[in-house]
Amino acid sequence: MKRMLKSQQGFTLVELMIVIVIVGILAAVAVPIYTANIKKAKMSECDAALGTVRTALRVYYATHDPTPAYPTWTGAVTADSAGLDIDATDLAGKYFTAANYTLTSNDSVYTITCTNTDILSTPRNLDQAGSFSGGL
Repeated sequence: MKRMLKSQQGFTLVELMIVIVIVGILAAVAVPIYTANIKKAKMSECDAALGTVRTALRVYYATHDPTPAYPTWTGAVTADSAGLDIDATDLAGKYFTAANYTLTSNDSVYTITCTNTDILSTPRNLDQAGSFSGGL
């Protein structure tokens, strides 16, 4: 019986401290990556809504007779925004609401902007060329 007790060995304090240091290093690396990915995921909701407004603008442009043009509008994106067929529920999400989106457009150019200072450090923009700017 004494032999069995002597042959059983546990972890030393040094071994446990090494494991704790390794876990701490992994956590220090993983947490910033995780938070960055959460921000990107939230921003993708913004991008999807910007795409919804862009689609409505393209429909307006294609159906505007006799000369194709974007509506002249500066302000919030609402159901009555310059004749666009957009409802507030089209832009409502978990992190952004319809109030977070604004549109600036004239006959040939437009910029759609998404703002939410709790999530985005700078406003996220989408222009008629399909270029995104700002955000994180």
